[in-house]
Amino acid sequence: MSIHPSARIHPSSVVEDGAVIGEGAVVGPFCLIGPEVVLGARVHVKSHAVITGATEIGEDTVIFSFATLGEVPQDLKFKGEKSRLIIGKRNRIREHVTMNTGTEGGGYITRVGDDGLFMAGAHVAHDCQIGNNVILVNNVAIAGHCVLEDEVIVGGLSGVHQWVRIGRGAMIGAVTMVTADVIPHGLVQGPRAHLEGLNLVGLKRRGADRAAVHALRDLYTALGEGSFRETARKMSEQGSAEDDYVREVLAFILGPSDRSFLTPR
Repeated sequence: MSIHPSARIHPSSVVEDGAVIGEGAVVGPFCLIGPEVVLGARVHVKSHAVITGATEIGEDTVIFSFATLGEVPQDLKFKGEKSRLIIGKRNRIREHVTMNTGTEGGGYITRVGDDGLFMAGAHVAHDCQIGNNVILVNNVAIAGHCVLEDEVIVGGLSGVHQWVRIGRGAMIGAVTMVTADVIPHGLVQGPRAHLEGLNLVGLKRRGADRAAVHALRDLYTALGEGSFRETARKMSEQGSAEDDYVREVLAFILGPSDRSFLTPR
């Protein structure tokens, strides 16, 4: 066990031998910190949280009451193999959030980036790769092997099917079931989701100028007229994509995936 002298641990909590507690970290009452856990500097674990497994948590992250991080995957194929959960810096992980370690089928690792907000009851399953500045609203469920790129927002009570990719800056509306890949900056909503357009609010927040928005709108129109991959392939081969946002969407569409894409109605 390695506990920095400046760390504060409530006497009612259990910190098992082997755990590493960083500078200025705080562990509140009635918590369990497992023997393979590493808490970075100034991590704050509030009361009744459980952090177990081979779990690393980056500096300045706050973990609220009754969160459970690093438990084994909810996957019947899991046979106890060694796997990990790595959580980045400055995340806010609210009450009853669950995040599981990885499996053999996903490279043995679940990874969460920096500066995320994971609201009450959200779930991140085994082998997910979650980017930076991601927001999961209350009771969102992300199934195994999903990829959420940077700045994705998933609305409350939504679900994301296993192996789905959601591109950077996409917005998923509340009470939505996402069963296929979502292009970067896409706007998706509905009980069985369709692509409803572009996340214009998010693009504005990220500083996209008028020309970039128009270029994305033109791309969106072109994609709606045929196969996403065939259209993207032709545009890439023709070198007709002059805007960075457009190139990002085309690269995403042509990237490795076994799933189809959510398309306009």
